[in-house]
Amino acid sequence: MNKLLLLILVTFVFPFEDGRALAEKIEERPKPDDIISTNKMILTDDKKRKKELELISKTMDDSKYQMIWFLKPADEKGIAFLKKEYDNKEDEMRMWFPAFRRDRRISSAKKTDSFMGSDLSFEDLTNRSLADYKYKLLNSNIDCKYNGTLYKDKCYELESKPEDLNTEYDKHITTVLNIEKDVYVAIYETSYDKNNPPKRLKEKSIIYNVYNDGEKVFYIMNTLIVENVQDDHTTELYVSKININNGFEAEMFGVMSLKRLP
Repeated sequence: MNKLLLLILVTFVFPFEDGRALAEKIEERPKPDDIISTNKMILTDDKKRKKELELISKTMDDSKYQMIWFLKPADEKGIAFLKKEYDNKEDEMRMWFPAFRRDRRISSAKKTDSFMGSDLSFEDLTNRSLADYKYKLLNSNIDCKYNGTLYKDKCYELESKPEDLNTEYDKHITTVLNIEKDVYVAIYETSYDKNNPPKRLKEKSIIYNVYNDGEKVFYIMNTLIVENVQDDHTTELYVSKININNGFEAEMFGVMSLKRLP
């Protein structure tokens, strides 16, 4: 039975030799084979006006394959997104627009654009490759605040800087929590733009649910809040229904599938 992760007890904090070792631990966190979820996205602009969207997401292989369909509002129903990440060639991203009966490829130059008017760019929807960043462990003993609660135990602070990437970010500083032995998750992140000196661009906070599949336990994002500090714009993403390990196959993730609402 799913239960909300309301309390996290961190008994020991194990030092890392460097930031790369901590980044590898985050990467190694156990993950399900695939996920299907129903989500609500709330956009709030600088005048505090709100827009609410409902969507269904399917992911596979640690989100290297992903499809998203928008169900609400009515004028955006059927708009869909496809992402396929590759190790040896450029990633593929496409949007399907039913009103025009056509799909549009998202080029590398467009990956910093906003995704559906949110504070997430197309780039934010992709996994970060360890090889594309250099890491620095800034602190292994900072105050650890999770889900609004300040814990007596401490967190890590990890800096990651992109190397030779076409990106909107100069760096990310991530707060990392050890949920249990060898399970590390990012619970808060500040991203900086490429201005000189770089300024805060986005703040992200993440809440996780605990999901059990037999003897396996997974910590999966339940809530994501992203604030564009410079534009005073906020995106909230809430997962309302989720199923894991559904037996998806890579062949399911294609343009033809985008045209059919799940």
